[in-house]
Amino acid sequence: MDTESGSGDDLPVGPDWPAHMERRRWPREQTAQKEGRPDGPPALVPLRFSTQDLPREEQFQAWRAHMAPLVDVHLPDDKSSDDGFLAEQIGWRLGDILIIQQRAQAYSYIRDQAMLRSSPIDHWNVGLLRSGRVWTEVSRDVTEAGPGEVFFRSLGYPFRGRMTDSVAVLVFLPYELLAANASLLQGANNTLLSGSLAELLVNYITVLETKLSNLTTGEVPRIVQTISDMVVACAASSTRADTGQTQTGTGMMERAHRYIHLNLHSDNLTPDVMCRALGISRTRLYQLFEASGGVSNYIRKRRLLQAYADLSNPTDSRQISEIAESAGFDTAANFTRAFSHEFGLSPREVRKTVTAERPVGPVARSTRRHGATIGDWFVLG
Repeated sequence: MDTESGSGDDLPVGPDWPAHMERRRWPREQTAQKEGRPDGPPALVPLRFSTQDLPREEQFQAWRAHMAPLVDVHLPDDKSSDDGFLAEQIGWRLGDILIIQQRAQAYSYIRDQAMLRSSPIDHWNVGLLRSGRVWTEVSRDVTEAGPGEVFFRSLGYPFRGRMTDSVAVLVFLPYELLAANASLLQGANNTLLSGSLAELLVNYITVLETKLSNLTTGEVPRIVQTISDMVVACAASSTRADTGQTQTGTGMMERAHRYIHLNLHSDNLTPDVMCRALGISRTRLYQLFEASGGVSNYIRKRRLLQAYADLSNPTDSRQISEIAESAGFDTAANFTRAFSHEFGLSPREVRKTVTAERPVGPVARSTRRHGATIGDWFVLG
């Protein structure tokens, strides 16, 4: 496993890789394209993970630990961990968006309600397959995607599935980035994005891959906005024929999330107040947040995430006790206990990393001994 910086152009190609997975390298920007680029240092440092240099019997467990903050992964029934498991990822943080280039042997995955209750990750996930196939089930509906196809799903809902040996590009966009279109996007959960707009998105991602290692800081915000707009447009096109009953529930969820976002630091952000403000019953409110472990758990998690962002902000000079109070905790001790349980780091440890080039990100304690995980990649900036 390796998170050192590099060009990001090539993943190691060793003798153990299956022939049908060896031939592809990540796109390389051609010399002619580099000429005439705007001046400025590259904005992105690639994040790397690979099992290739590990002993065969340790490869799958390393992959499972790396992926644990996102999904629980398993080998196919006819495979053993002693057979080895080859997987590689390169991650790129473009502002709030995370792009991962992934090559992996076959595995199955599940993100259940128990994981949702403990995970701060509630992103939208767009996946473009270069090779292989993937099947994902959400509420008994199964979506299948193959090479050149784009799948879309929410990490805020339980799902399970499996992938064959595959090469893919995975794009993760935080919920808040697209909050204004939450009901529309939730209506497109676990669908294939299709049509001319999806083809444009595929082409954009393909070209972007060739430029990731050479982007400048000034280019990143425009790219984030373009990807966001294209994803929303694709989702709107894919769900245009289904706007009735589905949006009734998702529209209420959007209103609830927006209300929490706007009142996150209010002392009056309680289930009873929310019910009155949204005009719904307590039973309905609890149903909306059942997958998140309840509305109070969701509010607590969002406040802790905001506190983490505040502690990581070099311009925020407030004392930890002040940040704890704004997060709704009456004592700094209770805040430290909850924060450390959520992220595996104390508030003081996070504050100490503010001046570092790359702050340490929150990660579940159960996976910290394996080094950086995909969970870290969601928060490294």
